[in-house]
Amino acid sequence: MARAAYVTDLKTLQGECSANYLRLLRLVGDMESGQRRDIALRSDHQHFGDLHLAILQEAPYTTLVEVTQSGPLDAVIEGPRMRVHLYHDVRMAEVVDFQRERHFSGRYRYPNARMHQPDEKLQLNCFLGEWLAHGLAHGHAVDMPELR
Repeated sequence: MARAAYVTDLKTLQGECSANYLRLLRLVGDMESGQRRDIALRSDHQHFGDLHLAILQEAPYTTLVEVTQSGPLDAVIEGPRMRVHLYHDVRMAEVVDFQRERHFSGRYRYPNARMHQPDEKLQLNCFLGEWLAHGLAHGHAVDMPELR
């Protein structure tokens, strides 16, 4: 039985990128190039780590943001790290770098040498969305009392 080739779901990808743009704008607020914001992720009784946002570059229509997380397992494994491009003219945010790997295609043949999933780009942007939503729901930033 032949498998059908994966077809990129552009509507879902664009929807996720638009939602991530809004989430990131809420988190970075009025930050400027070179600034960093640390957001503590905790419940009432436990600290789960910190979400770090840094503005790497700004241009009239784009902003490059680095999103990282540190936590209790830092001595064992490096926390997640993404670079996200915000496109202000179309109000979208796209993951352009994950764990120091860049340039993700919209689809991959599977299996492949890097073992990317056929919809790797969509999965990375969905992960970013879940990560940012968690930061918005459970984050506490000293300089942003309106985070919730």
